[in-house]
Amino acid sequence: MTDKQSFVPKTFAVIGAGPVGCILSAFLEKGGHQVVLCDVFPELLDPTLKRGIIIEGAENLTQTVSHTCTSIDALPDYKPDAIFVTAKANALPLIASAIEGFHKQGLYVVSWQNGIDTELVLANSLGKASVMRAVVNYGCGLLGPAHVTIPFHHPPHYIQELDPEAKFAADAIAEALTNSGLPTRHTENIVAMVWRKGVLNACMNPVCAVTGLTMSQAMNDPIIFNIVDALVKECVKVARANEILLGWEYYPNAIEYMRNAGNHKPSMLMDIENGRRTEIDYINGKFVEYGRRAGIETPYNITLQSLVKGLESRL
Repeated sequence: MTDKQSFVPKTFAVIGAGPVGCILSAFLEKGGHQVVLCDVFPELLDPTLKRGIIIEGAENLTQTVSHTCTSIDALPDYKPDAIFVTAKANALPLIASAIEGFHKQGLYVVSWQNGIDTELVLANSLGKASVMRAVVNYGCGLLGPAHVTIPFHHPPHYIQELDPEAKFAADAIAEALTNSGLPTRHTENIVAMVWRKGVLNACMNPVCAVTGLTMSQAMNDPIIFNIVDALVKECVKVARANEILLGWEYYPNAIEYMRNAGNHKPSMLMDIENGRRTEIDYINGKFVEYGRRAGIETPYNITLQSLVKGLESRL
């Protein structure tokens, strides 16, 4: 059993050297923590040790990291207190299996990702006692290896443990993030928060991926906006049918938020442009899955999921 009074995380592993992981790693290092950044592509890691991670936009920072590695199996050598998973959700089964090989009690694993039910994939392999879920409120893109643009940063971020007995650890990790410049709060309502963000992702990501438009362009095109609007309404219907509390003013707030998103390419569009698989199954695919559970038809989500998978088939 971890000593609740003495748990002060100092060393963190971050799996995934994409823009989300680079931002997290840079801020944690800036806050005085040791970070080992892990990715299977060494070219993404090479600049992080000498030149450092460059962040531009809503935040501006250049920061080196302590260590890098190209295999999750090497992480135990660095004795991390917690592991953040920032890689794309479609890699989660393999990541969870790799962590399971060395996981032990008291090592906490945080899903710092987009998508619905990502934490459950980790918990299926590692158990609920050490798994946490976060909601991340910054937008970002990769300009080059360890070179990140961050168009917006709207803290706080939120974190919650799956097992109430681990709340002390979630509090400690939130404090470490906050002290590092990523204000993070503990919440008791992470599922609703994940779904609130999930609806936004399900409405913007695939539409932009299929059309090639930025968020601003999609929202200001009256024809494309009709698709976005129908997706919002369909996703809200699925959430309510599954007793997920989005809030009574969620619909107008969601539309306003997306209208103010700016000329930003969401991650799914960037994935398609760069020949990478997307997280469509953990975004629109989840609304299709939960719609079937509740007997709700989801024609818009099914269509967008199918179209994005069609684009992926050419990669």
